[in-house]
Amino acid sequence: MNFDEWEPVYERVLADFGFPRAADEAARDELARLTDPHAFDRDRLGVLAGETVVVAGAGPSLPAEIDRIACNDIVIGASTAVDVLHDAGVTVELMTTDLDKNAGTVRRLADRGVPVAVHAHGDNRDLLHETVPEVPAEHLFATTQAAPADGIENLGGFTDGDRAAFLADHAGAAALKFVGWDFDDPAVSPTKRRKLAWAATLLRWLERRRGERFSVLNDRREAIDTESLPID
Repeated sequence: MNFDEWEPVYERVLADFGFPRAADEAARDELARLTDPHAFDRDRLGVLAGETVVVAGAGPSLPAEIDRIACNDIVIGASTAVDVLHDAGVTVELMTTDLDKNAGTVRRLADRGVPVAVHAHGDNRDLLHETVPEVPAEHLFATTQAAPADGIENLGGFTDGDRAAFLADHAGAAALKFVGWDFDDPAVSPTKRRKLAWAATLLRWLERRRGERFSVLNDRREAIDTESLPID
């Protein structure tokens, strides 16, 4: 995924939520100032190449679906999914987060040398200031949803979960599996429900790009509006 491909979709997301692009760009630049975005060795993402990668979402179904993770799967945990997996004895190879919940987990993983993909967006600049200075730069993979700049990368994706899927795709994952994804979770806010709808749309785009069918979309694939997406 390059930014030229992502930008038209990004513009649709901004318009849908009324988010100002300038705020995302300011957060991106703030993240660059708070750490050394060139300190992370991108070759570490090679652990995902050619592997079956499990993208674990933080939905309520996660505890019941953990047994779908095979012993040789590579696991990326999105946000608080990492804590659920940890309690179940499942190790993650990478975490994706915008720091809106479990900052302590971010610090714990980074202190153990586990890479954490920290995402900057328009309304998490305070969270970046609170957490990023405490994370060793060599274990922090800095990302943005705006244009990449100064070592801050954009691999596609909007929520912690679908960003993990796009990251795995970028790194050359052979297959993607999904656990803990609940697009219709009644407990979430209306805004979160819209974000989950976008996550489903973006996964539909990704599976088309990969020539793969994600089982997590099996009950909703045909209902997803892909008119605005650059897919054939």
